[in-house]
Amino acid sequence: MSRYKAFETLREHKAQLHDSVRLSCGVELAAWSNCDDRITQESAEHHTLSLYVADGYECYQKVPGGWRNGGGPDRFCIMPRQYESTWDVRSDLSFVHLYCTDKHLRQVAEQIWDRSPASINLVPNAFAEDPQITLLYRQFLLSCNWQERANQLSLSSATTLLMTCLVQRYSELQWTLPQVRGGLAPAVAKRVKEYIEQHLDLPLVLADLAAQAGLSEFHFARMFKHDTGLAPHQFVMRARLQQAEQLLCHSQLPLTQIALECGFSSASHFSNRFKVAYGCSPTQRRQGR
Repeated sequence: MSRYKAFETLREHKAQLHDSVRLSCGVELAAWSNCDDRITQESAEHHTLSLYVADGYECYQKVPGGWRNGGGPDRFCIMPRQYESTWDVRSDLSFVHLYCTDKHLRQVAEQIWDRSPASINLVPNAFAEDPQITLLYRQFLLSCNWQERANQLSLSSATTLLMTCLVQRYSELQWTLPQVRGGLAPAVAKRVKEYIEQHLDLPLVLADLAAQAGLSEFHFARMFKHDTGLAPHQFVMRARLQQAEQLLCHSQLPLTQIALECGFSSASHFSNRFKVAYGCSPTQRRQGR
């Protein structure tokens, strides 16, 4: 059972739930589809970002005097806390919901701007378009298996960036992003990389790595990429694959054990990632082909 009211409301209607995940920070993601349904999302104590993945051309929002249409792939809607809205889904719609609270948005704001806002008031929005939001959810949310623990860092990073967009562009507060001034101190970078190497069997998340550096998640991610040229989740995945390759070439461990020791949830997940990175399967690499 979800802690978020909008999620439970959809469960009570015709919407079909295809996947969901609760991240370590408490933010939830849910992938849905719906058709021929009318839903009223009553006032809730949380925010909902609705991302249209496919179809949705016949999705309408109730407005004073009638119904407003404007749905379609890559459109999105923002339903802030304590906001009531009614939706008429007259044909197929596939969408992803991101559920978060005021606390989550405040943490994002504090991490980025190093000050606590008096209030964060998201502005309701329906059928909007934003290339950055589209890029984030299509490249990071839709391209990976939410249940694979090795993907938790990528999902955590993407949701943080999506919430950053909400606070920066779609709230009543207009703030300027800070300038990045260099990368991590050499000793800090060394400590973070050693931590990654020693914990590859775990589902590393951005908060863990940032804690090693003593920085906010946002500042750490930007400074880490400045140093390495890779986002933290990309660096971790590369480290997992490099460690797996070493074990393939210099041990007789079965593929399943190698996968688990390197943080992949299954041999098939490991094989798929390995083939994308190296152009051959783990078995072929072990055989020297």
